[in-house]
Amino acid sequence: MLQVLACGVVVFPGLFFVFRRVLPSIFKQWTDADVVLVSERLVSSVHAVMATTAGVIVVLACSGNIMTDRYWLATYFVIWYGVPYMTYDIYAMYLSHYYRFRVKGHEEYKEHSLTTVNSFVRREFLLVLHHIALLTILLPVTLFFRRDQGDYFIGCLFLTELSTPFVSLGKILIQLGLQDCWIHKANGGMVLLSFFLCRIALFPYMYWVYGRHYGIPVYGVPFHLTLSVNLGSLCILAPQVYWFVLLCRKGWRLYQRQCHSTAAAGSQDSSPLPPPSPPSLTDSQPKGNH
Repeated sequence: MLQVLACGVVVFPGLFFVFRRVLPSIFKQWTDADVVLVSERLVSSVHAVMATTAGVIVVLACSGNIMTDRYWLATYFVIWYGVPYMTYDIYAMYLSHYYRFRVKGHEEYKEHSLTTVNSFVRREFLLVLHHIALLTILLPVTLFFRRDQGDYFIGCLFLTELSTPFVSLGKILIQLGLQDCWIHKANGGMVLLSFFLCRIALFPYMYWVYGRHYGIPVYGVPFHLTLSVNLGSLCILAPQVYWFVLLCRKGWRLYQRQCHSTAAAGSQDSSPLPPPSPPSLTDSQPKGNH
């Protein structure tokens, strides 16, 4: 009974429901889209902390022999929390998409329909594909095709969630209007660092650890593994690289904007009179365009 109550089927939708009820009473000016977005991010952070903690425990417990050492959490976390969370998160992302466009006044978003679902899938195709791939690849591999080996590497995959709380915190800070504070800037650096280490560099590290275990060079590991293992790793790694490039581009744009703002403020301070700016040009700039 306790396992059922603690299962992700109850925990994640339950937390999402609670956050959606509590947040509007605290931030009365928030729209439904704001509440759903922050609720989704808070639940994602909770899951990420749980997954990272489970990953650390499994990796430490199985570091003696990375192939044969077993730890029960490697399998049961996927069943109890991984699969329920990925299933829930697809629905939560859809709700966030739905309310975002509903608040903007789109006619087709007055109620849920196949049109809104289709629009969500098209706009968030890579994220939806990522979740479905984890459900259809990670779950069968974890339960059926590992032949009771490789708990260490399952623990490593749990560690990919380390960057999620930083990503979520960045969006929440923007929602609170704190995008110009030092916390948001420091968090941006942590997003890039944690994302690179735990979602990209982690894969070469796992290949290196595997090669060290069998006494083969890292460049020979792909030829020592089955094609399905290499393809599975590539399918998980490829979107991570794409998202990391997007994060780097966004960070570079924010850095350039900050430099331009600093330079403009410095030039205004050094001049006796501020240069006149035509009202028409200022008014023509779109509001909220970052």
